[in-house]
Amino acid sequence: MLLRLTAWPPHEDETLALFVGRGSLRGLLDTVLGERGGAPLHFVFAWIVAHLGGGLGSLRAVSALFALASIPLVTALAARLADRTVALLATAFASASWVLLFHGVYARMYSIFLFTSALSYLALLHALRHGGRRGWAAWVAAALLCVSTHPYGALVLASQALYLALVRERVREAAYAFGAVAVLGIPFWITDLVLAGRFDVGVGGRGERLGGPLPVVRYLGQVAADFSAGPWSLPVVLPLVAAGAWWLARAHRRAALLAAAAFATPTAAFLVARLGSSAALETRHLIFTLPFFATLLAAGLIWIARSARLAAMPLAASAVVVLLAAEVAWAWQKTPPLFTGDAKGRVAAREAASAWLAATGRPDDVLLGYEPIYLGAWERSPTFSRLVLPRADARLAVRALEDASGRLGRGVWLFDAYDTNNIVRRTTIPIRLPRPATRFEARAFGPYLVIRTREATGNPITYLEHAAAALVVGRMLKIGDADVNFDTVSRAAALLDYEVSASDRSRSTSSR
Repeated sequence: MLLRLTAWPPHEDETLALFVGRGSLRGLLDTVLGERGGAPLHFVFAWIVAHLGGGLGSLRAVSALFALASIPLVTALAARLADRTVALLATAFASASWVLLFHGVYARMYSIFLFTSALSYLALLHALRHGGRRGWAAWVAAALLCVSTHPYGALVLASQALYLALVRERVREAAYAFGAVAVLGIPFWITDLVLAGRFDVGVGGRGERLGGPLPVVRYLGQVAADFSAGPWSLPVVLPLVAAGAWWLARAHRRAALLAAAAFATPTAAFLVARLGSSAALETRHLIFTLPFFATLLAAGLIWIARSARLAAMPLAASAVVVLLAAEVAWAWQKTPPLFTGDAKGRVAAREAASAWLAATGRPDDVLLGYEPIYLGAWERSPTFSRLVLPRADARLAVRALEDASGRLGRGVWLFDAYDTNNIVRRTTIPIRLPRPATRFEARAFGPYLVIRTREATGNPITYLEHAAAALVVGRMLKIGDADVNFDTVSRAAALLDYEVSASDRSRSTSSR
């Protein structure tokens, strides 16, 4: 895992945390808790990396270390749920899954989420077995770490509450502990609400509703595929998981209840949730259920191996070998660069673009999107601009423009012809200038096109006008992100126009 840290091409979602982490710790917390929402713990790690002089490779190392640290926790949790033999096999299945292999080198919060969620489940089981203030205090600490890592930590907490309701043990101690988490976790509930508001996620009003069972089943099938060996393996894997659940319910009833709660809670939440157009469910969001899935899969195979039938043991052993190999093969098929690395030409082009921007950039340049090439330029030149506008949130973009108004420099836009969001991926891109061409300059580096205004934009309205012109070029070149960015710029212009109109109305009223 550590050997593949630089194999996967850098992604905007990874570099975002480093850009946010370049300022003060207080500024970072204000941004995450009050403006962006999301996962403060991951951003704190990014802040530490940035202030120690590290870059994307260092932040990916954090993900890798948490992924590796999660493996013994998966073993311990599976052993508590079943037995040591099942735990060893469950650990092998979890370790070879695409979810762990990919997120072990992806500089986001998901390997941290796996670690903290598994830790919280283990702490809960320990507290239920032994009781006492220390045990419950340890669970409170683990639960707070979990909810500070990802908004879906709330689902982890809900699944644990459901489990306690089912087993009805140490009810008073658990009530005090949950009350402590509810109070101490207030900052995290607030940041979750901020994030939900940004992406229009909720349980009522407008938005695309998962609602019906069929979309939820499809999504859960996708999760199961990525947890194992891809969609083709599900006709084999799902019966094994069902067999493992049946065996666990007979041999370890309480463990089966915890596994059922871990799966039932998010399923119920998705049945009533609605998602805005900017939100989407991905496999990574349920990474906290990976230990339970791997345990049930392993338990099903161990149950077959322990049966009295003549060919049971060789059949189970063969299935283990095939499944483990198929898991790695699925990871290779799903994300080939994770194994083969990025194309050398694209790497060289990315380096050249970063070097050119570092050499010619100005501290007041206005960047759209947390592009890895911008991060590369910043790592080369400490004076490279820190003014980055989020490309999928018009309100935050307007706020950043207004905060920097009066010192808005040149607008800079980047287009990637090889991006996975494009319908057709190309290794080169033509140079095209927006209109009027005299106001812009452009450079091409392999699949990357950098467009920049020749002069400072000066104010938000002028910047947005130039941004729209540049993004029209991106749309003409069929760059997938250009549509999203153009929509953000259009909505930002509408928000600014509304604010100006409201200000004019207020002045008119006061003058009377």
